[in-house]
Amino acid sequence: MNTSSKYDKIPRKVLIQGSPTIYQLKLKKENIQPQRTIKENIGTLTRMTLGEKDPNKINKTILLVGETGTGKSTLINALVNYAMGVEWEDDVWFQIVEDEKRSQSESQTSDVIVYQIFGFEDKTLPYSLTIIDTPGYGDTRGIEQDAIVSQRLLDLFHSEDGVHEINAVGLVMKASENRLSDRLRYIFDSVMSLFGKDIEKNIVALITHSNGVTPENVLNALKAANIKCAKDEENETVHFLFDNCQSTQKTKKNKVALKGAWEVTMDQIGQFTDFLTENTPKRLETTVEVLDTHTRLTACIQDLQDRIKFIDLKQAEILQIQQLLKKHKEEMKKNENFTIEFDEPYIDTERIKGGMWGLFFYEGAVCCKTCQRNCHYPKCTVAWYPRDCEVMNSGCCTVCGCSVSAHVKEEWKYVNKTRNVKKTLQDVKDKYERNKAGSESKSSLLETLKKNMEELQKEKDQLLEESFQHVVKLEQIALNVNSVSTYDHLDFLIEKMTEKGDTGKKRKLEEMKVWVGKRWWVGLKDMMCI
Repeated sequence: MNTSSKYDKIPRKVLIQGSPTIYQLKLKKENIQPQRTIKENIGTLTRMTLGEKDPNKINKTILLVGETGTGKSTLINALVNYAMGVEWEDDVWFQIVEDEKRSQSESQTSDVIVYQIFGFEDKTLPYSLTIIDTPGYGDTRGIEQDAIVSQRLLDLFHSEDGVHEINAVGLVMKASENRLSDRLRYIFDSVMSLFGKDIEKNIVALITHSNGVTPENVLNALKAANIKCAKDEENETVHFLFDNCQSTQKTKKNKVALKGAWEVTMDQIGQFTDFLTENTPKRLETTVEVLDTHTRLTACIQDLQDRIKFIDLKQAEILQIQQLLKKHKEEMKKNENFTIEFDEPYIDTERIKGGMWGLFFYEGAVCCKTCQRNCHYPKCTVAWYPRDCEVMNSGCCTVCGCSVSAHVKEEWKYVNKTRNVKKTLQDVKDKYERNKAGSESKSSLLETLKKNMEELQKEKDQLLEESFQHVVKLEQIALNVNSVSTYDHLDFLIEKMTEKGDTGKKRKLEEMKVWVGKRWWVGLKDMMCI
């Protein structure tokens, strides 16, 4: 082994090959020795820690985003080696992440990985590093998987011992990229939609497989795609270049070239770490608010759809009764017990597919028993109990407004149904004129039914306005509002705004749909090969 003795004290390293001597730093579950690697699960997250955390030392956090195959794993390993103080002359290389193929297979079960590098603050950096990788974004598993990855980031930002500020978001791209593919644009948009606008100055391009020459094609591609990034004094996207051949075996023919590549990479990592030192970290309160708003927006619109469908059924019932009253006017004059037959809406319960999800989550519907509404269904997999659901805030539900104590999380949901009923004129009066004394004429009953229709329409309009305001709020606070959670419901909102005759809001939603469609749907079709 041709390696410096200064690395002999690093335990649990497995020799892979030599020149440079490559070690795989093994993972260990328990915190036994001062300098080691630990792997632990936090909810749905994987945290991997090298060394011991010193609470008196500063920590810098980086979130990496990019396609599999762009060299994120090598970049993470390079950051670790830089932090450890590894030099060219040491002829040694350490891997905390395995090769890309292995990382891709692992991403099938772990979609957000947090790497913590402690214990080297006195080497080349005055701080420790936390690196968040998102290997599950934009893979072939589709929208549902992306929603899980977003949720896992939310868990990380919410967790008491998770991540509460970010120093840099690194968009990882190959130097050979001439344009942003639909897939890559989809991935960047997915992550950008999670953050508040205040993080734009912390977003940088990390360009891999570089020969050290400024990749104008990549910078132009980012500009053409309108990807929001930090800008330098010349209004150019802040970027850093990295070669990916640090672990390449040295020979007489390639040694000089490899040394040049090493120097470029380490120089650029130095500049990147200087950026981390100088740039103000961003607290994630706005990001958490964006993520919560995404969840509440989806829950609100889902609830809105259910309630509008029920209102539609109630309006259809009134129309039937109005028509029957007019049709059988003479019969009802002669016979007080004359019955009419119509479809009456009601709310029932229905079993859903739920239960334990993995070892961490309970999948079910959060329902309000007071107002018989599904406040969070589907996709409520994070909380074991209603009080822990994202739609709850300060002890109340943000969807229905009732106390959290009125809610349950079970393997059933509320559903709208109709049943055929026969009722006399008096039965109808009792149903629609409960607050009136004495008998009323048929004309006053028809007027009452008309007023009920108007009240139901006002309720629909109010629900639609509330849902629209969720979209407006998201647009105000989010760096990128064009997310799957909004796209799924735009058609519904546009349809209802058309019915309402609100052309202004309809136009705004249609513009959003066009923008989302161009940047999302094409990318999804490309990824899913449909």
